[in-house]
Amino acid sequence: MNKLATVVFTAALSAVSLNLAKADQPGPDWMPAEQVKQKVLQSGYTEVTKLEADDDQWEGEGIKNGQKMDFHADPKTGVITSEKVDD
Repeated sequence: MNKLATVVFTAALSAVSLNLAKADQPGPDWMPAEQVKQKVLQSGYTEVTKLEADDDQWEGEGIKNGQKMDFHADPKTGVITSEKVDD
């Protein structure tokens, strides 16, 4: 790979890395993860196995009615905004 191509590739990789790191951070006004987990458990989940910031919302996995579920929760209130059975 020539020097210019190496520089362009490195710059592009750095930009992607910065975007990924930024996208996965809760906002300053978001409800803390532990409080979101409590809200999710109060809404019928017996277990929360994953919870992370993604695309301006909380995204998680858990167990509800004996089924593995994927869910999204509002970042400020912790209320579940969508859920589906995990395939």
